[in-house]
Amino acid sequence: MPLDTYLNMCEQLGKEPDPNEIPVDVADFPYELQEAFFIHQLLPDRWDGSSGSYTGKDWAALEGLLREFDIENKRQCILFIKNIEARNMNKINKQLARERKKAENKAKTR
Repeated sequence: MPLDTYLNMCEQLGKEPDPNEIPVDVADFPYELQEAFFIHQLLPDRWDGSSGSYTGKDWAALEGLLREFDIENKRQCILFIKNIEARNMNKINKQLARERKKAENKAKTR
C-alpha cells in the first residue's frame, strides 16, 4: 500500500499512523539496497511451464548488469538481490497457491 493511501486511511478512520505499520518505500533504504532492488527488477523472471510455479530470477544477465550500472560492491549487491529474490519468490508462490486453492474450491462447488 502506498504511503499516501495509508495516511488517508488513518485520517478517515480517525486514528494516528502507527510507525510500525507505515508502508516502506524503496527510497527509505540505503543506496546500496536501492541498487539491488533496481538490478533485481531488471533480471528476467523464470516460470516452471508445467506447474506454473515461479522459480525465481534468471541470473544469466547479472554480471553484465552489475558492470553496466557500475555497481561498486558487487558481492554485497548479489547478497541483497538473493535475499530480495527469496522473499519475492516466497510471496509469489504463496499467492499462486492461494489462487489455485480458490479455483479448486470453486470447481468443487459446481
